[in-house]
Amino acid sequence: MAIKPGVPDYELVDTLELTDPSQVQAIGNQLRTTILGLLHERAATVTELASAVGRPKSTVAYHVEVLHETGLVRVVRTRRVRAIEERYYGRTARMFYVGVGKGRADSMPLDFNDFDVAAQESQASYQSHRLWSFIRHARIPPELVSEFWTKVMSLVQDFDRLPRSGDTAYGFVVGIYPIPDYPMLPEPE
Repeated sequence: MAIKPGVPDYELVDTLELTDPSQVQAIGNQLRTTILGLLHERAATVTELASAVGRPKSTVAYHVEVLHETGLVRVVRTRRVRAIEERYYGRTARMFYVGVGKGRADSMPLDFNDFDVAAQESQASYQSHRLWSFIRHARIPPELVSEFWTKVMSLVQDFDRLPRSGDTAYGFVVGIYPIPDYPMLPEPE
């Protein structure tokens, strides 16, 4: 894992495989995922994070501690403010992905459904005609799915590295999933 500078304003590794159920449970909370998203922009204090999400500092401090204990965030720098040392937190990796863990993949807890979150987040954009999306279906063998997913992950990493600026945040959701009951044409005669 190479450490790369750039976005955000501290160094971090590109990817981290989540192999412990507590890590997956940690990212399964929407507030914690929002905190991780904000830390994609730059390192931040609990006070800054609480202000950004409009939640009490004590609530945000609890969730930051959960992320810290599970190895998803770390203190990237400190600064002295009066008699208190203020901690700036950053992500431990640009991207987290759920691995097999200590056992079988299906023994890991589920985090939240990205498509469900995206559907909720995108409603206002859809209503105002500002949603760009496609859905396609293809009957392809598993090895092509894997090959295609590698290309998609490269695009996701490109999106993660974009400089953060402007007044509007944009969501970017991708996925590949099997559809057991999708219709198929009969073999040609």
